[in-house]
Amino acid sequence: MAVYFDHRIEAPESTDVPSQICWHSAVPVLAVASNRATSGGTVDLYLQQGEYVENCHLERSHQPTVLRWHPTKPVLALGWENGEIVLLTHPSGDQTVLPNTHTASITLLEWSSSGSRLVTGDQTGALAVWKVDARGRLQGNHLVKHEYNKPLTYCIFKPASPGDDVAMLARASVNGDESALDMFSWKGAPLKMGPQEGLAFYVSTADGKVHSVDEHCKTSTLLSVEGAIKKLFYLQKRETLVVITETLMLSQYSLGPEGGAQEFMKVKLSSRSGQNVDIVWTDNSLLITAAGEQIIRLWDLERDDNYVLSLDESLGFERGEMINCVSYCAGKEILAAGTSHGRIAMWRMVVLPANSRGDSKAQWKLQTPTEIEGHIMHLQWGSSLNLLAANNSNTVMILCEHVMSAHFSQQVAAVQLTPTQLSITQFSTGMRASLQSDMHIKGVCVTKDSVTVWSGKQVTVYELSGTVLRITGSFTCDSNVVAVHGENVYTVEPNRVQIRTPQGTVKQLLTFSKAEGNPVLLSVCQSYLAVGTDTAHIKVFDLSRRDAKAHCSAKSLTEEIANLGALRSVKCNANGSQVSILISQVNGRPDHKVYFYDVEMDTLTHFDFFTGRPSSGILQQDESERPQFQETELNGRCPVSHFWDESDPRLFVCETVPISSESSSASYLDTVDVSVMTLFCTQEHGLLLQDCYPKPAGLQALLALDVPYYYFSCKPGESDPGLTEVSAPAHQTHPSRGTPAHFPHMVSRRPLRDFVGLENCEKTTRDAMLNFSFYLTTGDMDEAFKSIKLIKSKAVWENMARMCVKTRRLDVARVCLGNMGNARAAKALKEAEAEPEPEAQVAMLAIQLGMLEDAEKLYKCCQRYDLLNNFYQASGQWQKALETAEIHDRIHLRTTYYSYAKYLESMGDKNQAIVYYEHSDTHRVEVPRIFFCWNIYKWWAQYLESQSDMDSALHFYERAQDYLSLVRVHCYMGNIQKASEIANDTGDRAASYHLARHYEGHDDIKQAVHFYTRAQAYNNAIRLCKENGLDDQLMNLALLSNPEDMMEAASYYEEKGMHMDQAVALYHKAGYFSKALELAFATQQFSALQLIAEDLDENSDPALLARCSDFFITHSQYEKAVDLLVAAKKYHQALELCVSQNLTITEELAERMTLTDSKELSEEVRKELLERIADCCMRQGNYHLATKKYTQAGNKPKAMRALLKSGDTEKIVFFANVCRQKELFIMAANYLQSLDWRKNPEILKTIIGFYTKGRAPDLLAGFYEACAQVEIDDYQNYEKALDALTEAAKCLSKSKDTLSGQQEVRLANLQHKITLIKKFVHARRLYVEDANEAVQLCEALLEEPELDPAVRIGDAYGFLVEHHCQQGNFQVAYRKLEELQKLLPTQNVRYYISQTSLEALQKEMGVHLDRGDLGPNVKEDDEVEEDLSVS
Repeated sequence: MAVYFDHRIEAPESTDVPSQICWHSAVPVLAVASNRATSGGTVDLYLQQGEYVENCHLERSHQPTVLRWHPTKPVLALGWENGEIVLLTHPSGDQTVLPNTHTASITLLEWSSSGSRLVTGDQTGALAVWKVDARGRLQGNHLVKHEYNKPLTYCIFKPASPGDDVAMLARASVNGDESALDMFSWKGAPLKMGPQEGLAFYVSTADGKVHSVDEHCKTSTLLSVEGAIKKLFYLQKRETLVVITETLMLSQYSLGPEGGAQEFMKVKLSSRSGQNVDIVWTDNSLLITAAGEQIIRLWDLERDDNYVLSLDESLGFERGEMINCVSYCAGKEILAAGTSHGRIAMWRMVVLPANSRGDSKAQWKLQTPTEIEGHIMHLQWGSSLNLLAANNSNTVMILCEHVMSAHFSQQVAAVQLTPTQLSITQFSTGMRASLQSDMHIKGVCVTKDSVTVWSGKQVTVYELSGTVLRITGSFTCDSNVVAVHGENVYTVEPNRVQIRTPQGTVKQLLTFSKAEGNPVLLSVCQSYLAVGTDTAHIKVFDLSRRDAKAHCSAKSLTEEIANLGALRSVKCNANGSQVSILISQVNGRPDHKVYFYDVEMDTLTHFDFFTGRPSSGILQQDESERPQFQETELNGRCPVSHFWDESDPRLFVCETVPISSESSSASYLDTVDVSVMTLFCTQEHGLLLQDCYPKPAGLQALLALDVPYYYFSCKPGESDPGLTEVSAPAHQTHPSRGTPAHFPHMVSRRPLRDFVGLENCEKTTRDAMLNFSFYLTTGDMDEAFKSIKLIKSKAVWENMARMCVKTRRLDVARVCLGNMGNARAAKALKEAEAEPEPEAQVAMLAIQLGMLEDAEKLYKCCQRYDLLNNFYQASGQWQKALETAEIHDRIHLRTTYYSYAKYLESMGDKNQAIVYYEHSDTHRVEVPRIFFCWNIYKWWAQYLESQSDMDSALHFYERAQDYLSLVRVHCYMGNIQKASEIANDTGDRAASYHLARHYEGHDDIKQAVHFYTRAQAYNNAIRLCKENGLDDQLMNLALLSNPEDMMEAASYYEEKGMHMDQAVALYHKAGYFSKALELAFATQQFSALQLIAEDLDENSDPALLARCSDFFITHSQYEKAVDLLVAAKKYHQALELCVSQNLTITEELAERMTLTDSKELSEEVRKELLERIADCCMRQGNYHLATKKYTQAGNKPKAMRALLKSGDTEKIVFFANVCRQKELFIMAANYLQSLDWRKNPEILKTIIGFYTKGRAPDLLAGFYEACAQVEIDDYQNYEKALDALTEAAKCLSKSKDTLSGQQEVRLANLQHKITLIKKFVHARRLYVEDANEAVQLCEALLEEPELDPAVRIGDAYGFLVEHHCQQGNFQVAYRKLEELQKLLPTQNVRYYISQTSLEALQKEMGVHLDRGDLGPNVKEDDEVEEDLSVS
C-alpha cells in the first residue's frame, strides 16, 4: 500500500509558465522549460523534492522548444526558438553551445541509446549529427548535415541487432554443451558480437516522408504516407516500423534486410477530433492515447486488440472529467493520466495467471486518484526512482511514491491513510482517532501514551490522552528512522544514535566506530533497542535504566553471511536474547532466509523458507513425522516482514510470499499466496515451526504479533467479512483544526491458532496455553500436561484439541476430549482408529471439532479419496463429491451418483434426479417409482372408474391422494358419511366444495354451509344463509369473506331492520365509514360510533369527522372530540375545546395541530395558533411545551418567560445562547441572580457573560455591587469587594453617554464608595508596616460622612478594638467598644470583634460581657433576610 507525496518545484520566478518537462532516465533530476509572460524563456533543473539547482539556470530572449537528456550522463540538450542548441551539465552548470548550424526553431533533439550520437533538426528541414564522447562532451563540428526542406517532426534510433551472448555461451560450454563449445572453436560459424548501440535512425518530415539514415550517416527515403507524421515507433520483435500521422492514421511497415519498407497494416485510430492527442508507446507494443475525452484508448499491436479504460466515480472522480495526458512507467507497470480537474488517475497492471484468458481490460486496476490543483497538461515518469512530474500550466508538481507507514506497540496501532493523515486505533480502550499532520509523514512510531511521526527533516511527538492527541514536542532532525521508548526518542546520524527528549534535546549519544558504520535501522521491543548499520553490523542496547547501556558488542554479519548486500530489517525479542535479521543479497534481491543472532551465545542461525528447514534445531518432534501438507506451504518462499511477540521472547512470526513474487509489483502481491509463519526460537531447542497461517483476504500486511492476536493493516476500500474490531466512536484530531471526518477501519486482528475462542482469557490461561503449545511442538508431553493441569475451562480444552489437529497428536486429543466431556467425538475417534493412515484418524478429529478445511486437507494428504468423498457428501458439497468420485474414487462413482439422485429427489428436483439415477444405472427401478407415485395411480383409478370398478378406483385414488375424486365417487355411491369424513379430515377445498354442492342439492342447508365454509367459498355460504334465514351464521361468514360480501350482508340486515349493530359493524369492517356512521347515528349505536371513530384519521371525510366530534362533545367525551377535530383540521375549535374543558395538551396533540407542511394554514394563522397553544400550555403548567410552541411561533421573549417559570437552569442558559438576543440574555441573567450564585462560580460567570452579551452595563454594575456587598457582609473581604465595585464603575462609565443624569449620581456615589473602601483597605494593609499610621487613617475614616453603606462601622471599630487590645490599651479598647454599642444598639458586636479580644477585655477590665451587654439576644434559628436591591 503506497501513497504519493507531492512536492511543488521551488521556481525562482512565479510568473513563468511551464511549457515542457523532462526527467533524466537515471538521475533524479527534472528539467523544466518555461515561457516568460512578456517574451523569452528559461530552463531550470530541480531535484526529486522540487529543490532548485541554482547553478543550472538558462535564460534567453527566445522560447525553448525541445529538451532531451543524455541517456546516462547528467547532460541536457536544449533547443531554442532561434535555432540555438545548448548542452547543460548538472550540477556544475557548465554550458556548451553547439556551432551555429540551425537558423530556425529546433524541432528535433535525439540521443542514441548510449549517448555517443546526438541528432538535431529544425523547422526548415536541416538535420545534423553530432559525436559525443563518453563523458557527454561534444567532439568537434557535426559529422554530417542533411537538408530535407520540410519541417522535421520525429526521430527514433533503430536498436542494434542482439548478437550472441558470449557469457551465456561460455557457461553452456563449461556445462558440457557441445554446440556452444563448437561456436568458440574453428568448427562453428564465427560469433556475431553485434554493435554496442544502434547508430542508424529514422527521421520524419511534415510532408509525410520517413527518411532512413544509416550508421555512416547516409540518408535515403524509406517510405511516404499522406499527411504530416506525428510519431514513429519501432517494434523490435517483428522488426516493424509504426507510423502515426497528425490525422491519427496508423500504418505498420515491415523492414527488409536491404532497407526497404513494406506496408502490411493501415488503420484509423478513433479519437476526438480537433484535440491535442497525447500518445505513449510501451516496450510490450502497447499504444496508449489520450485526446481530452473521458476515456483512454489502448491498442495492443502484438495481439491486434484494442480496448478503453475509463474513470470510476466511486473512487472520487467527477462526471465529465476529461483525460488530457498519459505516461507509462515500465518499472512499476503503472499507467498515469492527468485530468481536467487536477486529478492523476493511475491504473496498475495486474499480472494474470498464465492460463487465464480473461479480457485485456481486466489487466488494469484503477487506483484511488492523487489530487493536485489546476488543469494537468503534461505527465512524465522518470529517473531510477520512478518519480512522476505533472505540469498544470501554473507550476510543476513532483510526485514521489512512498510505502504507507504503519506501526503497532502496546495495544496502539497507527496506519497511514494519506501523505499527511494517520488512523490511530487503541485496542485497550476501543478508541479510534485520526491524526492530521502539517508535514508529509515518512514514518510513524507509537507507544501507549504517544504517537511520533517524522518526515526525514522534522520529528513531531503527540501525546495520546483518551481521544485527544496533543503536540508535546517538535524538532528538526535529518533522521530517516526513529524509535520511541517511554519518554525518549531515538534518532540516527552518521556513526551514532541520539537519545532525545520529545522536545528534541539530546540526552545521550550511542556511538559507533567507523568500522561499525552508520546506524540505518532501529527497532524497540520492551526495554531493548536493536540497531543495524550500513556495514551490516548489529548491536543491542538495554533501555531499562536511566541511561542506555550496551547489551552486547557490535556483531559483524559480513563474516557470517555469504553474499550479503545490506540489512533490510532488524528486530529483537522481549528480553533482548535474540535478534532476527532480514537481508538483501549483493544483487539487490531479498534473501529467502531469516537469520537469528543469539546474543548470549554469540551464534548465528537461520531458517530457510526456500527449503522450509532451519539451519539447526528441530522443526517438529521428528523429521519423519513432518506434515506433508505443511511442507508444500513452506517450500519456495521468501520473508517480507518479521516480528517478535511483545511479551513472550520465544514467539516469532514472519510474513512470507512465494519466491517468484518477492520482487513483483505490489498489485501482484495482492493476489499471491501470502502466509504468516509462527516459530518458537530458544537456545535449547533452536527453531521450531509452530503454525502456518494464510493471510486472510482483504488484509494488507502483517503489523505485529501480540498474543493472543496477529495484527494486520487493512486494504483501503475493501470490506473484511471476518473483521474483529473494536467498536468505538471515531475522532478527528488536528494540531490546529478539529474538523470531524469519517475514515475506514485500517487495523484488523486475528487470533492465533491456539487462541481461537480464548481471545479474552486471563493472563494465567494465556501463558499456560502458550507453554502447552511450546512443549507440544518440542514433543515434551510431560511438561505440556504440567502446564495445563490446573485448567478447568472446556473452551481451553477444546482449543487444545484443535491444536492437536495441527500437531497430529491423537494421544493428547483423547485427553482433551475427555476433559471436554465430548463423548460423541471420543467415540468417532475410537472408531477412526481402524483406519491405517494417521492422517485419516486426525481428519475425523478435525470433523468432530468443526475444522472442515483441515479435514479436507488431511484426507487429500493421505489420498483417502473414499473418505473424502463421504466427507463431501455429508457436508453437502455434492459437486466436489462428484469430481472426487469421477477422478480419484471411481469405485464408488455409481454409489455417489445414486446418493446425489436421492438428495435431488428429496429437494423436489425430480428431473435432475432422473438424470443421476440413469448415471447410477438404477433408473429401471427408481424412475418408474417416481412417476408411479402420483400420475400413474390417478390415471389408473380413472380407468377403473370408467370400467365401473369403483372399489378398486377408490383404492388407487387414495394412493394418489386425489381427495376430490374420492369424495366424488363416495357421493356417487351414496357413502355421504364417508365423504364427509374425508373432507373434514383432509381439509381439501375442492373436495369440500363438491360435498357442499351435493348437500345443497339434497337441501341439507346446514351441512352445505359448513362445507362451503371449509372450502372458503364464503359467498355461496352467505347466499344460503340469506335464502334460508340463518342470520346467526351470516355475521361470522361475512367477516371471513371479502368487503363486497360484507357490504351485501350489511345491506341484508339493514333491509330486514334487525341486528342493526351487526350491520353497522359490517359496514365499518368493509371500510364504508359514511354508511356505518349514518346507520349508527340513525339507530343510536354509541358503542359502534366509538369503534368507528377510532379508525378515522386525517384522510377521512371532514364532514364525518365533524359529525363524530359533535357527537362526542354532546356525550362529554372531549378527548375523542379533540382528536377528531384535529383530524378534520379544525384546529381553532379543538383548541377552544381544550381551553373550555381544561384538557391537557400533550406534545403529540400540539404537533398534530401545528404541522409545518400543512397547506390549509397560512403562516400568520399558524403562528397565531401556536401562540394560543403555548398560552394554554402556560396555564396548564407545561412550560417546556409552551417554550417550544412560542419558539416555533417566533416569539422568543415569551418562550424565555415560559422557560423561566419552569426553573430549568440548564435549558435557560442553552436557550439564551442559541437565540443570542439582548432581551433574552438580560432575562436569563436576572433569573440566574435568584439562584445561589455565591456558591456556584459557573453561574456567576454566566450572569456576567449574559449581561455583557445583552449590553446591559447598568444591570451588570448592579450585579457587581451586589457581589461586593456579599463579600463585605459575609466574608469581610474588602479587597474582593473593591475589585467588584471597580468593575461596576467601569460598567457604569460605559453607559454614561447614553443614560440620564440619575445615572451620573449613581456613578458618583459608587466612586465615593470605592474611595472609602480603598482607604479602609489601605489602612489594613499598612497596619503591618506602621500600626499607628493605620489607626490614624481608620480614625479619620470614621469621621467620613455616609461611611456605613461602603465600610461597615462595626468593621472599622472592630479594627480599632483589636489594635488597642493587642497593644494592651484595654481602657481605650473598652471605650471604643462602648461607642460601637451606642452607634449600633440593635446589632451584636460579636460579629465585628474576635472572641479572643473580648475575653482579654473581660479579664483586664474586670467586667462581665454577656450576650445582653453586647447586643440584642438573637435566637440561633431566627433567619435574617437581607434585601439586596439591584438597580
